[in-house]
Amino acid sequence: MTKSFRLRGVYPALVTPFDKSEGVNEEAFRSFVRTVFDHVDGFVPCGTTGEFDYLSYDERKRIFDICIDEANGKKPVIAGTGDPCTRHVIELSKYAQDAGADAVIVVTPYFLHPSDKGIYEHFYQLSRAVDIPIVMYNIPQTVGGYLPRRVIEDLVDLDNIVALKDSSGNLTYTMEVLEKVEGKIDVVVGHDEVVLPSLAGGCSGMILASAQVYPDVWQKVFKAAKSGKMDEARKHQLTVQKLSRIFCRYGGPVPVKIALKYMGIDMGKTRGPLKEGGVILHEDREEIRLELEKIGKVPPSEPTFEVPEIPLENRFEDIGITSAEILTQKIMMGGAGAGEGINKVGIDLVAGTSNGPVGVSFASQLVYLRRGFEALPSVLEPNLSAKPCCLIVPQVELKNLRQANIMYGPAQAGIAKAIADKVESGVIPVSMIDTHVMLTKAFVHPNALDRAVLFKNFYKATMEAIDMAFNKGAA
Repeated sequence: MTKSFRLRGVYPALVTPFDKSEGVNEEAFRSFVRTVFDHVDGFVPCGTTGEFDYLSYDERKRIFDICIDEANGKKPVIAGTGDPCTRHVIELSKYAQDAGADAVIVVTPYFLHPSDKGIYEHFYQLSRAVDIPIVMYNIPQTVGGYLPRRVIEDLVDLDNIVALKDSSGNLTYTMEVLEKVEGKIDVVVGHDEVVLPSLAGGCSGMILASAQVYPDVWQKVFKAAKSGKMDEARKHQLTVQKLSRIFCRYGGPVPVKIALKYMGIDMGKTRGPLKEGGVILHEDREEIRLELEKIGKVPPSEPTFEVPEIPLENRFEDIGITSAEILTQKIMMGGAGAGEGINKVGIDLVAGTSNGPVGVSFASQLVYLRRGFEALPSVLEPNLSAKPCCLIVPQVELKNLRQANIMYGPAQAGIAKAIADKVESGVIPVSMIDTHVMLTKAFVHPNALDRAVLFKNFYKATMEAIDMAFNKGAA
């Protein structure tokens, strides 16, 4: 046969849906293929993301049948027929061929690792046993070794070896393969984090776990890259880079099923022993949801917390500074907000001598930490605190590590820079940097998304709050 099958465009490595008893949920699978149909160029059932190694051969055959039926000849189906045993791969590939699949994808033999000659024989025997196009599959993260480049060079001369999926993420390997097989077979990227550089290097498409979550984004990346619009392609890839990283680092099935569930598509849990609770932390699950929100795959969270509408002098009582003390002891105070939506921040600030009420509260916040409201110093860089020393106290309880990171990182840096700039400009007298301390109560929405935007907003709000406080006079 000739190499008439061309592997181009965006292909999802489909998850396999399971019901509560861990049986294959056939109706959910049919429905899911229909859901992504218009956004992809073809389908890859029973791959790594499809948990192929946890499926019986009969289950895999049934999944092939359903996917082929739903594709209905309108889009190609590449059936995952990989197995450590050559005779089993041949059996599954013959079935896929007879069922109407357009190609099969076969992973490098694993567990009992054959020699290079054994790997060659694995694919050679398959190519002689079937007429269907064969896609080789390199995924050293799970197989425990690379599909050797010299073996690939020999295999590409076989008529029905038509492509390679490279999921290594190793661009050096990818480029070496592209150099050696140029014009003989297609090479597609299977590692979500390096799609753009792989396309720029010559890959003809992609087979990705994330291509069933945001195939529309990958279509934009693919089309822009193939048109030479690299800046546009880069812009689109960066919008999903964090999600792609999470999918790659945690393995496809678990994070993809979590993402799909957030999107209202319940594909069940993964089969044991692969359990999401033991793979993905709660904070990372929340990151998935927030990143999906960024790209419009889930509805945005509406802000439910606001800076309290009470007089500024009454906002510090929970940290031990009364309104009477503020008004009678020349404590400087200021308040300001910046930003919009869930990236809106608020700063309430007090400054006073280190031996006065502000200094007492400062020491108390350091010694008696309140769970969820732990105070941290503002820092310009690690081990370099802003002067005058300033503590940041959250206004909204921090309930997990993600919220703490989004709060303290941008807040610490933005507030510290504002203090340093106000000292340099003379708004905060240099004479006060060792005699005074500051406390800021910082507000940020628990679902805030963008650290860079938050840094700018904290900086702006702190600058305005300092102006307000120090323009009222020095203590």
